[in-house]
Amino acid sequence: QVQLVESGGGLVQPGGSLRLSCAASGITFRLYVMGWYRQAPGKERELVATISGFGSPNYTDSVKGRFTISRDNAKNTVYLQMNSLIPDDTAVYYCRATGVSDYWGQGTQVTVSS
Repeated sequence: QVQLVESGGGLVQPGGSLRLSCAASGITFRLYVMGWYRQAPGKERELVATISGFGSPNYTDSVKGRFTISRDNAKNTVYLQMNSLIPDDTAVYYCRATGVSDYWGQGTQVTVSS
């Protein structure tokens, strides 16, 4: 059974930081492209960042220079370090594993507000 379990979300003030984690089980982790997506209220789910099995990252323009995606293949975990958070970053953040099959986590809420 495949599971992607996100953690690390919460309430943070503008300018603050959060680190999201996604622990994967039931897949050969290193063979999957891992990604973070987000969905704000009333909006479609959008790509935030992806990272290949070799560690090559890609980011959507709105988070470049503020967010960093990384992975630890020994721990089957992908991370999203989010700095300089702004209210527009408020969303439910989802982890995704893309490979032979496609899997999603249940999401974790990030709220940026003063």
